Parts: sequence; structure tokens; C-alpha cells
Amino acid sequence: MTAPYIPAGEEQRGQWDGYDYGDEHGQGLVTFAGIMIMIAGVLNVIYGIAAIDKAHFFVANARYVFGNLNTWGWFILALGVLQILAALAIWRGTSWGRWFGVGSATVNAFLQVLWIPAYPLLAMTILTLDIIAIWGLLAHGGRRRSYRESQERARARAAS
Repeated sequence: MTAPYIPAGEEQRGQWDGYDYGDEHGQGLVTFAGIMIMIAGVLNVIYGIAAIDKAHFFVANARYVFGNLNTWGWFILALGVLQILAALAIWRGTSWGRWFGVGSATVNAFLQVLWIPAYPLLAMTILTLDIIAIWGLLAHGGRRRSYRESQERARARAAS
């Protein structure tokens, strides 16, 4: 394993903090997770409206665990709106937004598994987006706070 590149002279001044390197990198994955949740939310809103309207887009004569296509359309529509709000909260950078995003993606993953009879390919695609978003938020979502704190420590050291 190799150490990250440190510009000449940085070691002597004590300006480099090894934890900042990984924290800054993880923020892209958190933003990516927010984008995945937003895409899933918009798709859920569109397909929820289509299911409520009884569009011919869905598999005909599909059998569901409970309810019908109209019932699942309302569930998917409501969850899509919640996912859009979760994505906005993730991008805002709030700590509760991360957990709200994980929760909405998890609930959506379960609903997509139950939604498979209506449109199998779409359900599996959105399920994959949810799993990627959950992983991104859990693996790197908590680093945002430590990254901000390390940036404040670096500014305090530079000021003194």
C-alpha cells in the first residue's frame, strides 16, 4: 500500500492531515447517492401516476401480493415524492438527510421487489439504484461532518 502524494514542504509545515484525503473523496459518492435517489424518485413519480391512470405500459393481468395496480401506484407515487425530498436533504448536507435517504431508499427497495409483477425490468433497475445509493450513504455519508471539522482545524492552524 502506498501513501498519498504529499507536496514538497508540506510535511515540515504540518499542514497535511491524512484523514482529509479520504473524506474529500467520499463526498462525490454522497452526491452520487443523492442523484441516484433523485432519479429513482422521479421515475417512481412518473410510473406511480401511470399506474394510477391504468396506463397500458404495465404487464397485463399481473397478480400482486396484496392490492392491485392502482394501490401500488399510490404507494410508488408517495414514495417518489419522499425520495425527491430525501435527495434535496442529502444535497443540503444535513445529518438527518443522510438517514432519511437511507430509509427512503430501503423502503423503495422493498416496494420494488413487490412491484416486480407490474414491470420487471423497471423494478430491477430502480432496485439497483437504491442499493447503490444506500451503500454510498452508509459508506461515506458520515464523513461530511468530519471533513468540515478537519477543514476548520486547518483554518485555525493557518490563522495561528
